[in-house]
Amino acid sequence: MKFFLGLDIGSSSIKVALVDASNGKRIGVVQKPESEMAIHSPVAGWAEQHPEDWWYHVCEGISKIKTVFDIAEKDIVGIGIAYQMHGLVLVDDKGRVLQKSIIWCDGRAVKIGEQTHLGLGDDYCKQHLLNAPGNFTASKLRWVLENEPDNYRRISKFMLPGDYIAYRLSGSINSTVSGMSEGIFWDFKNNRISEELLDYLDIDQRMVPELVNTFSEQSLVSNQGSKESGLVEGTPILYRAGDQPNNALALNVLNPGEVAATGGTSGVMYAVTDNLQVEEYDRVNNFAHVNYDFKSEPKIGKLLCINGAGIQYRWLLNHLSVGSYKEMNQLASEVEVGSDGVCILPFGNGPERIFKNKDIGTRIVNLNLNRHHKGHLCRAALEGIAFAFVHGFEIMQNEGIVPKVIRAGNDNLFRSKIFSTTIATLIQKEIEIYDTTGAVGAARACIIHSGGYQEFSSFVGNDYSMTYVPNTKKEPYIRAYDLWKEELLRTIKNETN
Repeated sequence: MKFFLGLDIGSSSIKVALVDASNGKRIGVVQKPESEMAIHSPVAGWAEQHPEDWWYHVCEGISKIKTVFDIAEKDIVGIGIAYQMHGLVLVDDKGRVLQKSIIWCDGRAVKIGEQTHLGLGDDYCKQHLLNAPGNFTASKLRWVLENEPDNYRRISKFMLPGDYIAYRLSGSINSTVSGMSEGIFWDFKNNRISEELLDYLDIDQRMVPELVNTFSEQSLVSNQGSKESGLVEGTPILYRAGDQPNNALALNVLNPGEVAATGGTSGVMYAVTDNLQVEEYDRVNNFAHVNYDFKSEPKIGKLLCINGAGIQYRWLLNHLSVGSYKEMNQLASEVEVGSDGVCILPFGNGPERIFKNKDIGTRIVNLNLNRHHKGHLCRAALEGIAFAFVHGFEIMQNEGIVPKVIRAGNDNLFRSKIFSTTIATLIQKEIEIYDTTGAVGAARACIIHSGGYQEFSSFVGNDYSMTYVPNTKKEPYIRAYDLWKEELLRTIKNETN
């Protein structure tokens, strides 16, 4: 029996999955560390992790999954990698990490992104980058040039988090078009790295990694990688993608009109389109999807990210006298729709792209100390995050997205009936739930190199779990959403003033 191995490099943990290489059947998933990894924040608005910590937990996870499921390393015949997007990893000419990675939720490069947008101009950003440069990898690299020039002079290559794990496995430094587009380095009009962006930011093109195809034999496990990871030397890395394109792939979201939703630490709506025209490009990100091919119809993933999502619910878990999310969901279910007026804006995890990189923070309003209890807070948090998704859906409609199907995984906020039903009711679309994860999707993606998309799609079909349908009594949801949106608009206005 042969297996594919999937690695999901998150900011909270590393997940490692095994699937049967012949039929995609999930064998199992393990997580390292079992508690959440720390995010270093030496300055307000910063967020850093050390790449060596990711690698350590990858090796620990591979060892654990082999032991738990009694798998010999020789039976692992392919590796797929998913990873937290937009991070920056820097190495010198000997491949040594120069500093902690500036990760996705770090806000230090917002102003650099704004200046780059002005310098390159709207037309160039819309037609070539399909994005405002924003607080992404390119802007973070420029921040290093401006603020840590000694480190910058020592850079040989920059990488994304998944590129670094592939490098530690193989000794080869490379990336993908999808990866470069998530860093806002890709010129969609000319189908190349944007020389204009590099010139504007004064970034040496020699720092750009070699590009490989998303589904290909990208590199092979080296002798050193084998010793450290416990995998056989020569095992191929067959797939790599950022977490949100990968989550969409895991849900079989590959074609225009298909939408994937994720409700983890951050919240995401990810819609596939073949349209290169953009309107909300400073609020909605446009990346090369995993099946992007400029020689045929290009597949673009429109990604709307809400930084403050599941982190809000986790904050409540940590600070209320409750023992689990299950208990919180039960308390929330005992409160009526609208949480008796309690309203929570969940945006306390740094600058929000949907608000043009404003950091409006978390708000808890209308709390009555004589009436409300922790059940109201739990429901208001779930509803507030769901309302943020609905607001994001309204923004995506401005981009011309008309969803044919919405799919979500069963390992995050979408487990909650309150959360999922609130979204389904307000957008009047059913939400299909699948029992899969990013790590499983990354493992299964290995088959595409040899078996194609049709065989991959057959793997996913068995994961269907359930469908949330809109509540026929939608008026209470609409009233609650309208009140929440009034509070949101008032907060944005106050922040602007």
